[in-house]
Amino acid sequence: MMRNTQKNDPKDGKNRRNEMRKRVDLLDVELLDILNKRVALVIEMGKIKKKAGMKLYDPGREESVLKRLVEENKGPLDAEAVVRLFERIIDESRHAERVRVYDREG
Repeated sequence: MMRNTQKNDPKDGKNRRNEMRKRVDLLDVELLDILNKRVALVIEMGKIKKKAGMKLYDPGREESVLKRLVEENKGPLDAEAVVRLFERIIDESRHAERVRVYDREG
């Protein structure tokens, strides 16, 4: 009697998982690059804001960014997940801006 190896071959499942993990790893590197580029822009904006005598934190701007991103979201992340992720991204960006711009002399 022949076994049907097409459906539940553990090797196939393992190979697919490994391939998917490699794709996720590549996306992680892309995300890291994009996040670092975002923070670099925030730091540059911070320099401009500091010269203009503006405050570091603008809650209205943060609110509008989060609202726009929720509206742009096509899933599978739900709105709450988008807000949580970007609140963290914005918080870390603001931290970098404060450390690199506002906490430094001059």
